[in-house]
Amino acid sequence: MTLDFAPQAPVLAATTDGREFPVRRLFCIGRNYAAHAREMGKDPDREAPFYFTKWAETVVPSGSTIAYPPLTANFQYEAELVVAVGKGGRNIAREDALDHVWGYATGLDMTRRDLQFEARDKGRPWDTGKNVEQSSPLGAIHPVSEVGHLSTGSIRLTVNGEVKQDADLDELIWPVEDVIAYVSQGYRLEPGDLIYTGTPAGVGAVVSGDVIVVSIAGLSDLTVTVGPLAHD
Repeated sequence: MTLDFAPQAPVLAATTDGREFPVRRLFCIGRNYAAHAREMGKDPDREAPFYFTKWAETVVPSGSTIAYPPLTANFQYEAELVVAVGKGGRNIAREDALDHVWGYATGLDMTRRDLQFEARDKGRPWDTGKNVEQSSPLGAIHPVSEVGHLSTGSIRLTVNGEVKQDADLDELIWPVEDVIAYVSQGYRLEPGDLIYTGTPAGVGAVVSGDVIVVSIAGLSDLTVTVGPLAHD
């Protein structure tokens, strides 16, 4: 078989055990901290999680400089606990959900907030606000054998050393077990999938030159620098 062009290389995420984790898909849980739901003008509830998806190629490693994306004047950070799926399944029972976790990492869901709000207000998909090149920075993934399962602990984000987000993982409306069980009802989860579990309150805009650091208790920090406007 002759290809018209070379296929894209797989996205490989760093792990703390020296191996690489092939990234397949991203599922991102929305408004999973009550205070963040309120700052977005919504009332938090536990009826059911909702989520959006992103391309694997939006993942970049800690230490990256990410380009300020076009078409926005409000590029915002969202610190997140990321779940790396190591065992596939559909309709996973909540009590079995943690058996499907390979590990955990710090993450960022960078957002063109003005485009997200425009789409939301018009009842349109969020893709232009969320599914953006380099918008899913990811720290090193720690295997469960190293850190266990995370349900409590500090999650914090700083910009240029100033604390902007500061919460605890026990504030998640839908903890890891719930989101795995729920997402697996609509899609068969597969090894390599990442679940970004939502962000605490305190989201805000950054500009070129800003340095963002995400820290979660027990995990490696994630650091990215916001670069100049993307031109290519």
